[in-house]
Amino acid sequence: MSDAGSATGLLVETPVIERVLGAALQRGGEFAEVFVEDRHSTSAVLDDGRVEELSSGRDRGAGVRVVVGETTGYAHTADLSERGLLAAAEAAAAVARQGGGGRAVALERRESVKRNEVGQLPEEVSKARKIELLVQADEAARASGNAISQVSASYGDGRRRIQIANSDGILVADDQVRTRFSVSCVAVGDTGMQTGYESSAFTVGFELFDTVDVREVAATAARRALVKLTARPAPSGEVPLILESGSGGILFHEACGHGLEADHIAKDASVYVGQVGEQVASPLVTLVDDGTIGPEWGSFAVDDEGNSAQRNVLIDKGVLTDYMWDYLRGRKDNRGSSGNGRRQNYRHLPMVRMTNTFLLNGDAEPDEILAQTPTGVYVAKLGGGQVNTTTGDFVFGTVEAYLIEDGHLTEPLRDANLIGNGPEVLRRIDAVANDFAMGPGTCGKDGQSVPVGCGQPTLRITGVTIGGTAGD
Repeated sequence: MSDAGSATGLLVETPVIERVLGAALQRGGEFAEVFVEDRHSTSAVLDDGRVEELSSGRDRGAGVRVVVGETTGYAHTADLSERGLLAAAEAAAAVARQGGGGRAVALERRESVKRNEVGQLPEEVSKARKIELLVQADEAARASGNAISQVSASYGDGRRRIQIANSDGILVADDQVRTRFSVSCVAVGDTGMQTGYESSAFTVGFELFDTVDVREVAATAARRALVKLTARPAPSGEVPLILESGSGGILFHEACGHGLEADHIAKDASVYVGQVGEQVASPLVTLVDDGTIGPEWGSFAVDDEGNSAQRNVLIDKGVLTDYMWDYLRGRKDNRGSSGNGRRQNYRHLPMVRMTNTFLLNGDAEPDEILAQTPTGVYVAKLGGGQVNTTTGDFVFGTVEAYLIEDGHLTEPLRDANLIGNGPEVLRRIDAVANDFAMGPGTCGKDGQSVPVGCGQPTLRITGVTIGGTAGD
């Protein structure tokens, strides 16, 4: 990959950063950090055959953090000159009021481990080529059936170069490239309007489209909309539920993962407080958060505090083994970061965030799980949802689901809500298949959004409440 920065590959030269860190500590701060970011992005949207959006942007800046005891000072600036960075350092240092102190900081460059090589930087590809992909998707979706009335195709790419240095002497950089493509369709029939959606997104360059056919993405989105034109209302009440591989990872991200973030634990705002070493799930469940897995959407070399991405086993065969940690939470508990300190951009403080969160494979065959389920609901695609981390209670929407009768999929079901409790769902998993798959997502927390991956093999939950309308 070509490097657009200085000869050192850094956004700001080392001697400048050392002086800025020294200034940040001048009032007696215990820890100081400089986070520098240079982000390029392109997005394009084709809506009903017309290009509705075609934009490119660049955002550069830095944030300076100073920690004193339980208090954090933070300031950010779009001025990457030494003068601009020193001004931000002085503002952040105001949190330390005792004066004096300060010390020189000597930085040692640490090389980050690349998770995957980028074959073609999206910024080197013409906008016309990107629009061509959108047109192909639009044509493929409309060719799926006359009932398709609306098609929206979206392309996006981004290159995010970051540099982190702190008063512990760490200096590290990362170059993150992401490319995504999605299609949304509306079908109209006797049951009214129905929608379908599909996306593909990885931390790779434009070579994404060497393996991802946008026509297939569009056809999947259209099929989901068309199938629901003949769908019956979903049943209501508690039923056995099968989640297809890759489709339900967001449930475990939201309903379980957030409760395992150390800031929620510290605030006593998680159902998992004090449960390390306890059996919190079925023995079939091993839940992992891993920022190192190749090109998945939540992967990176280093987190936004300069710590290497890690593989963290959170639940091992049903037993809670650990939480996820950033620098501050780890520092307070006399332990290191788990590589989960993330931020939306340089304007924000880092916080504990997931990366790629997923359940590991089991031994069962997916077809056997279905055949051994006399009745229930099969969810082929789960939508968004929300969770109360303190209680673990959640609500999720289904995007594509089917009725299970006599161990077979029969009628498609209209969109409905899944209502339940995260810890209870983990205990009710009684079958896990060997067909693991992942998908991309965007995680929101405290006003910040970051890319994440979610995944799981096909699995069965003995009982989940469906908020359907059948019988109403």
